[in-house]
Amino acid sequence: MPNTFDAIIIGGGINGCSTALQLARRGVKVAVIEKDNIGDGPTGRSSAIIRQHYSNELTARMAHYSLGVFQDFEEQVGGECGFRRTGFLALAAAKDQAGLEANVALQRGVGIRTELLTVEALREIMPGIEDADLVAAAWEEDSGYADPYLTVNAYAAAARQAGARLFINTAVTGITRHGDRVTGVRTTGGDFSAPVVVNCAGPWGARVARMAGLEIPVSACRVQVSFFRRPSGEEAVHPVVVDFINASYFRSETGNLTLVGLVDPEEANAMVNPDKYDEGVDTDFILDTGERLIRRYPAMERSDSAGGYAALYDITPDWHVIVDEPLPGSGFFLCCGSSGHGFKLGPAVGLMVAERVLGVDNPRFDPHLFRLGRFADDEPVRGRYEYSIAG
Repeated sequence: MPNTFDAIIIGGGINGCSTALQLARRGVKVAVIEKDNIGDGPTGRSSAIIRQHYSNELTARMAHYSLGVFQDFEEQVGGECGFRRTGFLALAAAKDQAGLEANVALQRGVGIRTELLTVEALREIMPGIEDADLVAAAWEEDSGYADPYLTVNAYAAAARQAGARLFINTAVTGITRHGDRVTGVRTTGGDFSAPVVVNCAGPWGARVARMAGLEIPVSACRVQVSFFRRPSGEEAVHPVVVDFINASYFRSETGNLTLVGLVDPEEANAMVNPDKYDEGVDTDFILDTGERLIRRYPAMERSDSAGGYAALYDITPDWHVIVDEPLPGSGFFLCCGSSGHGFKLGPAVGLMVAERVLGVDNPRFDPHLFRLGRFADDEPVRGRYEYSIAG
């Protein structure tokens, strides 16, 4: 049969395409089924920040590995990802000082080049930054951001070159099973057969899981970003900044712009239908993020708004991905709920999922922390900050 494979991946975002590449390079006959075009979904609209500041060893190691892939993308994946090394700053007040210091120590222990900064050193790295309310800052000189659309399409092209087949504009409408085992999927483009189905459907992940008779705590949530045009004298590219005090982040963008978003857990409440939501930016959001930006980077008071957009996060209760085969031996695997971490961890997640599917005994990244059962076991992934998206 022409549509018979070893594994079917539902979703052509960064996690789906990264997983496909890892499996295809190991000789697995893979199909990626994407309901739109590659890059049309949340990955292509990601803020695409690449940083390694996490609160537990596993995610720190995954971020460190992923940064290495972005740094050497042409060799390790192929094509362009648009990685730009700007450095990354994490800024904290007194309540987060101990967590930030502990995180830096943990990160250094896994090989990440990061350090605590004095106020004087901070001013040298980013002149003009407002520091009167800061108690602690951390710096990663190797981090930055990438082009999300280029990245996911490069992954898709590399997976195809390795032997995977990509079916775009093809929506999954059902999952077929024989007893407890999956046997394939039904789609708008016909039936596909495989003993393994991987749910990488992101904001549609809960819907796809229900097709397999499974309820998972993944919500599709609307998140926004705004753009501000940097004024005369501030044209220089600046670092990526996560500002815990103002619950926001910002980074440079092409066209002399600064992109701004939030690290506010309240974003989890903006649940939407992923097939129908407002993709524009709210005026109130522009005003709010502009004020937060000015408090940290006062020169931006002379900036002009350049609009913005809304995208989607697939959020779990602890703001971390689910990677699991909930019913062992079923062949139905989960990789969804990335909660805003998906892009920066995508290279590592693809490796984690591929090794989980293949049953590797000693995987590079053990997925146990991300199992579905952690929620029932009251063992969520815990960070050191109140802002869960910060890790």
